[in-house]
Amino acid sequence: MTSLHTTSVRRRRLGVAAAAAGLIATLFTAGPAAATPDPGDSATTPSGVSVSEQAEARAAIRSGEIPGVDEIVHSDNIEHLTNIPKDALQGLNTDLAFQGTYAYAGNYDGFRIFDIRNPKKPKTVAQVLCPGSQNDISVSGNLLFLSTDSSRSDDSCASTTQPATEKSSWEGMKVFDISDKRNPKYVAAVETACGSHTHTIVPERKDVYVYVSSYSPNETFPDCQPPHDGISVIKVPRGAPERARIVNFPVLFPDGGNPGAPDNPGVSKTTGCHDITVLPSKDLAAGACMGDGLLFSIKDPANPKIIDRVQDNVNFAFWHSATFNQGADKVVFTDELGGGGAATCNDEIGPNRGADGIYDITGRGDHRKLVFRSYFKIDRPQADTEVCVAHNGSIIPVKGKDLMVQAWYQGGVSVWDFTNSSKPKEIAYFERGPVSTDAVTTAGPWSAYYYNGYIYSNDIAKGFDVLKLDDRRTDPAKKVRLPELNVQTQPDYFDR
Repeated sequence: MTSLHTTSVRRRRLGVAAAAAGLIATLFTAGPAAATPDPGDSATTPSGVSVSEQAEARAAIRSGEIPGVDEIVHSDNIEHLTNIPKDALQGLNTDLAFQGTYAYAGNYDGFRIFDIRNPKKPKTVAQVLCPGSQNDISVSGNLLFLSTDSSRSDDSCASTTQPATEKSSWEGMKVFDISDKRNPKYVAAVETACGSHTHTIVPERKDVYVYVSSYSPNETFPDCQPPHDGISVIKVPRGAPERARIVNFPVLFPDGGNPGAPDNPGVSKTTGCHDITVLPSKDLAAGACMGDGLLFSIKDPANPKIIDRVQDNVNFAFWHSATFNQGADKVVFTDELGGGGAATCNDEIGPNRGADGIYDITGRGDHRKLVFRSYFKIDRPQADTEVCVAHNGSIIPVKGKDLMVQAWYQGGVSVWDFTNSSKPKEIAYFERGPVSTDAVTTAGPWSAYYYNGYIYSNDIAKGFDVLKLDDRRTDPAKKVRLPELNVQTQPDYFDR
């Protein structure tokens, strides 16, 4: 049984960091270039804090309340197997996808492919330079999908940044052929309105549908005009991906969505969606759309249909992502308060903001409703110099239980139980101490996902981490094996 302290002062068991092995990478374009994030992307430069906040952070380290700078700590039931630092791609690390014995890691400068046959010693198979924040990533069969959400000079991987006010600028979806993992080939591009901040795939036998989430239109942007109240739906033929095209732009907010301030102070105005998670086995999707949370039917994947919509104008600032439980009777929505660039895991912000919101799904068919039950937020103290907020996570597949692993930026990796929707609780954690005690710095896990017996985390600054979780509550999940995992395309873990 794991001991987790809940008092304000924590003296935690220190974890032992594994040394990263030297890796030989294949880089397909010489000399990686740095992608320039557009507004709305995570902060890339540290922001200063007051002298008193710096002193408080140092005092918390001395007292044992928080770990030291870059010090690794974890609960007794988690083992840190290894860390693979950044190599040729020096941009921010982003999302992860999995296929067989391979992990695909997004980065603002492109993507990296790891061979994870031996989770203790992942090997780099390829590094592909293709700048374009934030390079959200998915895989299906021989195809890899990559989001570009920064205004570029063209759709090539040699593009440079260019103002979105110029009509010739490009943003959207890129498609690669990964039949040869050591030599991915760029095969298609589709420009989408306002780019592609994230995307979600709905795989079918002959085609892959891609839901493109983007937001923040502006009258001065020729390709991102308001109102931007829906999503782009792309159809990609598996046998001819070069024929990928937009087949629909369903309007999800006919009334314009959440108006934000001044009607709802502190809440983002809805101008599109940030992320969508689909559960194809149930023909369901959940959308995290800035000021709104959505539940919709995807029986016809090209024409999603809204079932229910909720708002939280008290504690949610920015609806960021969504996760179904396996029973499809709950959804966990995350609030990315501060946009991933602020310290929100502190007493000033409190336990209900920058947190997860747990919703039960009640009713049947088109009459289903999202009903709020509780919030979950890590209660481990974080310094005011640490960017910390609810971010990307996945289900840990255990029958009869609702368990999740989740990234919290510099709050680290949290494993938590929401089987009782009203009383969620953390059961394991892994984190590093502050990157700095002098400035607020964007770092920590962007994504933390459970795949075939291990937790894989893509740390924005530190690289690719592999964790092993040993706990009687989660151990049954080790028997569940998947051939492929895109977390925003949730599988039916037990129907196989």
